[in-house]
Parts: sequence; C-alpha cells; structure tokens
Amino acid sequence: MASRRNVEDRMLDAARACVEAFGIRRTTLTDVARRAGVSRPTVYRHWPDVTILVSDALTRELRELLQEAAVGDGETNAREHLVRRAAGVTEALLTHPLFLRIIDSEPELLATYTFHRLGTSHLAALELITPQVRAGQSDGSIRQGEPAALARMVLLVVQSVATSRRLTTDAMSEEALLSELRTLLSGYLAPQEANTR
Repeated sequence: MASRRNVEDRMLDAARACVEAFGIRRTTLTDVARRAGVSRPTVYRHWPDVTILVSDALTRELRELLQEAAVGDGETNAREHLVRRAAGVTEALLTHPLFLRIIDSEPELLATYTFHRLGTSHLAALELITPQVRAGQSDGSIRQGEPAALARMVLLVVQSVATSRRLTTDAMSEEALLSELRTLLSGYLAPQEANTR
C-alpha cells in the first residue's frame, strides 16, 4: 500500500502537470484525481479546492529550489554565498514551468503572498537566508544590522525580480538581469566601509 506521503506527492505532481498544460482556471480536482490515479474523494480530503492545491504544489517546488540552492560550492565568504544562492534561485524561477505559467496567466494566485502576508515558501527561504546573514556579519562580509530585516529585504528583492521579469525583457537579457541582481544584493549587504570606496 502506498504511503500517505507518496499519494500526496502524486497528487501534487498531477496538479503541477495539469496547471502547466491547462492553467489553473481549467484544472479541476477531478482532472488531478484522474492524472494521479486516485479517487476524487482522496483529493478532496487533502485539498478543498484547486487554488489551495496549486498553492501547495508551488510551495513544494519552491522549497525544492531553496534546498538545491542551499549547497555551497567554494564561495570565499558568506555574502558571496548568499548572493550566489539568491541569483541561483531567481534563475531557476525564471525557467520554472509552473511558476512561469502562474506568472504569465494567473498572477493573482500570488497576490496574497506578494502584498499581504508571508507564505510557507517565504518562511522556508527566510530560514535559509537569516543564518547566512548572521554568518556574513560574523565573517565581516555583510554589514551590521538586524539579520531578520536584512534577510527580509533579500527575499523581497528576489521575489520582485522573479515576478517582474517581463518588465525588464526590453532592457536586458536574463544573464544581464541576474548580473544586476548580484550587484544590487552584494552592494546592499556589503559592509559600510566597502560601499564608501
């Protein structure tokens, strides 16, 4: 018998596939059940509607991106690590099929988490960013300040760049956008004396 986690993952995978193929408005819980190979009541027991199911699927995808980005590869200090990871997550989001489908056709799904409150994926990101800010303050590569506040600003900058990509396509390539993001974050996080040179 399949474990509860495996069944949930199959339903989340099915939701992602349905949304990528048809969009949120044309996806039903019946479609998800059929694609996941489970009954409709099984889906309804976990999610009362498609919007909540898709939000959970997106959260799972974002958590996976964050975990992949948490692995360092030889940066010289914590600021370099944080900036590289933030740019890596942004780059992954700019090509992620589910994220792009939502941004391009149904961005209102993200409105609550853009304007009103933090979501689960935001909190997961902050759990990774905040300790990295503290580490940078300890090694001298990140300026002093409240770590939670600096982490929140990093999160908001990454979110803004990822969700507003269409506003930059006429001015810069994706590679240039990521370079500008790295410059912006590095400058924001740099110790004050580094910014005055």
